[in-house]
Amino acid sequence: MREHGLVALFGSGETSADGRKVYEWVMKRLAPPIRAAVLETPAGFQPNSALVAGKVADFIRERMAHYRPQVEVIPARQRGTSASPDDAGVVAPLFSANLVFLGPGSPTYTVRQLRDSLAWQAVVARHRLGAALVLASAATVAVGAHVIRCMRSSRPAWTCIGRPAWTFLGPMASSSSLCRTGTTRRVGPTWTLAAASWGGALCPPAADAAATATVVGIDEHTALVVDLQSRTLRVIGKGCITLVNRDGEQRCTGDEAFDLGMLGDFHLPVPGAGLPAAVWARAQEVPQEPSPPAGPPDEVLALVQEREAARSRRDWAASDALRQEIAARGCRCATHRRDQS
Repeated sequence: MREHGLVALFGSGETSADGRKVYEWVMKRLAPPIRAAVLETPAGFQPNSALVAGKVADFIRERMAHYRPQVEVIPARQRGTSASPDDAGVVAPLFSANLVFLGPGSPTYTVRQLRDSLAWQAVVARHRLGAALVLASAATVAVGAHVIRCMRSSRPAWTCIGRPAWTFLGPMASSSSLCRTGTTRRVGPTWTLAAASWGGALCPPAADAAATATVVGIDEHTALVVDLQSRTLRVIGKGCITLVNRDGEQRCTGDEAFDLGMLGDFHLPVPGAGLPAAVWARAQEVPQEPSPPAGPPDEVLALVQEREAARSRRDWAASDALRQEIAARGCRCATHRRDQS
C-alpha cells in the first residue's frame, strides 16, 4: 500500500504537450480508477476562475482519456462565502480523489484561503494515503517556505518582497522555497528567479532564503516530480530546475532520477499526524490506493530477452529452457511478446 503520493510541480505548461508527459508519468503510477479533483482556490478571486479550472479539467479528460479519468472541479473559491474551502459539501469530492490539481492564480491568495482549511486538510490526508498532487503556477510557488514577490517599480529595477508561505508540504519539508523561472516581464506580481536577481546575484529576499534553505527554480514547460517513497526527484519537460543554497547553485535536467536530499532534509510524518481525527477518518473511508504492481526483476527481463533471441533463431530447446527458468522465478512467459509478464 503506497503512503504519501507523488508530487508534480510545474513551472508552467500544465495544459501543453509537455504537460501531458507529466500527467502520463503520474497516472501510470496510480491504481485505477483515476478520480481527479481540480481545486479552483488559487484563482478564486478572479471572475473567470471557473473557466481557468475548467480548462485544466477538460485537458485531463480529453488528453488523458485512455485512463478514463473521472474529473471534478471543486469550486472552493473564497472563505466566508457559499463557495468556501471550509464548506464540507463543496470540498466533499476531495475525500475520494486520488489525483488533486491546483494551479494558476495568486500564490498569496492561495496561502490565505487554504491555510488550515478543510479543503487543504482533505488534500493532505488523501496525499498521505497515496493520492498524487499536481501543482502548477501559483500553487507551485505557494508550496514553499517563502513566497518571493517581484514587482517592477521602474525600468529596469525590480522591487522584491519576501513573504512567508505556509510550507505546502508541511512537516515533510525542511525549508524549500519554490519559484517559477523564466523570462516573463510584466507589470504586477510575477514569480520568477530571473526577476529576483540582479547581475547574477539573488535579490535580498531570495538571497536570505538561500542562506537557510534551498531555493528551487523550475523552468517554463518543465515539471519537477517528487517521489517521497523512493526519495527521488525527476525533471520532465523542455527546461531544467535550478537549486540555489548556501553551497552554491546546481542545475538538473533530463529524465534522470536525482536524490531527494538535494532539496534539504525530508522525512515522512506519521500518516494522521497534525490532522483532525474526523478528517483523517473520513479520508480513509474510501479504499486506499494500492502501490502499482512492480514489474519483473531485471534478471527476469534479461532472461526474457534471451528467450526472444533464441526464438528468433529458432532454437526451441533453448527457448523452452529459458521459459522454465523464468517460471521458476515466479513469472509467466507467454508465447506472444506482448503478453510477457
